[in-house]
Amino acid sequence: MRKLNIIIVLCYLGIFCLQAMEVSRMEPSFWWTGMKNPELQIMLYGKDIAKSKVQLDYDGVRIKEVVQVENPNYLFVYLELRDNTRPGIMQIELTEGKNTIRKPFELKQRSNRPGAMGFSSGDVMYLITPDRFVNGIPENDNLDTVKVNRQRPGSRHGGDLRGIINKLDYIEDLGFTTVWLNPVLENRMPGGSYHGYAITDFFNVDPRFGTNEEYCELVDKAHEKGMKVVMDMIFNHCGSSHWWMKDMPASDWLNNQGNFVQTTHYKWTLMDIHAPESEKDILVNGWFGRGMPDLNQRNRHLATYLIQNSIWWIEYARIDGIRQDTHPYADYDFMARWCQEVENEYPDFNIVGEAWYPRITASAWWQGNSPNNNSNSHLKTVMDFDLSFTAKDAFTDESSSREGSEAGLFKLYEVIAQDYLFADPDNILTFLDNHDLGRFMKKEEKDLRRYKQAIAFLLTTRGIPQIYYGTEILMYGEKKDGDGNIRKDFPGGWPDDEVDAFTKEGRTLLQNEAWDYMQKILHWRKMSSPVKEGKLIHYTPDRTGCYVYARIKDGQTVLVVLNGTDNEQLLPMSRFSEVIGKYQAGKDIITGKSVSVAETVKLPPRGVFIIDLY
Repeated sequence: MRKLNIIIVLCYLGIFCLQAMEVSRMEPSFWWTGMKNPELQIMLYGKDIAKSKVQLDYDGVRIKEVVQVENPNYLFVYLELRDNTRPGIMQIELTEGKNTIRKPFELKQRSNRPGAMGFSSGDVMYLITPDRFVNGIPENDNLDTVKVNRQRPGSRHGGDLRGIINKLDYIEDLGFTTVWLNPVLENRMPGGSYHGYAITDFFNVDPRFGTNEEYCELVDKAHEKGMKVVMDMIFNHCGSSHWWMKDMPASDWLNNQGNFVQTTHYKWTLMDIHAPESEKDILVNGWFGRGMPDLNQRNRHLATYLIQNSIWWIEYARIDGIRQDTHPYADYDFMARWCQEVENEYPDFNIVGEAWYPRITASAWWQGNSPNNNSNSHLKTVMDFDLSFTAKDAFTDESSSREGSEAGLFKLYEVIAQDYLFADPDNILTFLDNHDLGRFMKKEEKDLRRYKQAIAFLLTTRGIPQIYYGTEILMYGEKKDGDGNIRKDFPGGWPDDEVDAFTKEGRTLLQNEAWDYMQKILHWRKMSSPVKEGKLIHYTPDRTGCYVYARIKDGQTVLVVLNGTDNEQLLPMSRFSEVIGKYQAGKDIITGKSVSVAETVKLPPRGVFIIDLY
């Protein structure tokens, strides 16, 4: 009987040892051969896994380093993949005493699918909040205790990836070249986190949006239609329900040792030569909110984890660009390193960083190779919030009759005139509104003149235009009424919607006029080299209150004329002879009619011409 008891105890201890070595998570779960950076970090997680010895035997792969951290449930394994490494499945062996477990890890062949193309001034982005666009699969709406409630602006509403896939034809028909989605990764937060900015798993799509496979399908189908896809990423913080929050790898994985300290949002301190270090520290190390713990990118394992995660998504899903949320809030040196490593791996790729400043001077400081920044950010594209804020006023105010007045369209001129601050004025993301700003359209507007001028300007000035979903059907909403009010459901995206604005029949006459106007300019823009790539020459708005500028490339000229007043203007064209040159007339791309530019141009109140000179 005693011998039997000993055997039972030994068996129990054997089972316990095996359980102690269980690998419950491995991130990334696979990788690729032939990457330019030969180093690969694998994060292993399991009960007391740090006690294990790690080995592998695979041609072309060697273990560079195995790192134990404070928490014995984590191991960070650094591998070197040589140039001759072949695709296949290698076995990572973990041994503790006499017990060994093997964890298969696949090395894939690099994909030859289209992708990683980047985006440029030749593109126009369509920004979508996935939860509010189209509900393609109602069955995936609810998860855990969080239920869909379309009556509450801050709740989940059920939009998903399948819905976006189903409407790619609509987006293509409008004339967009690029789709940017607010974050689609898992946000398994108690309150729902419909916006997507509190990530709880960096390697998986939120199941309420769909699956990783559906995300890849969306990218592939967009590519088939000649469109690109931009992924929204967040490296500054994660969601408070992220799986590692229950068992942190190290005490410095989060800033402030995991204790909530609110950031000040004083972003100017980063470029302020007079700012104390304490103010810079609290901006970067403070938390965006209690539900968004601040990640410490100075931890070398976390830094590598995040960089690899972005490269994993590029290679796996073949996305074409990244929009990085809250770019200034993360560690500056880390973000610069990240931009460099992505560019080294994918030279055509593009990243736009959200640097939310009301002045163009600050946005320019953040762009890579800025002459005003002693430390290169290596960030190719920045967002022009200054132009967005200015446009809301400029297209509302009436230009003064006093020459040189800073009213009306002069405000636009003033912003553009400061482009000397940018290292690359073409790589600036321009927009009238987005998911964080009050919508450009106003509730009471029944006149499209303001809308038409703004759309014409956005799609013909310098930079990379972005249009927020629903702008084409005049959706409105003010920030003061809550974020949910500026992220409303697209009418017709749910089976029980009474109105389907995806169809001409479901739109009002005014909505169809706006929709057709945008579509016409977007499709023309695709074919216009001067607007996509040409030099911009603009003239100071004078006493007429008109703003005139030209886009010129290879002898082709597009002339844009905006009347910023409520009065008809007879505009003498002799002032613009430098850009008009030998041309006598051109075609207005909106009406299709010929417009003489030899002497004068008559502009209706708040009128706009986009003239292809011939």
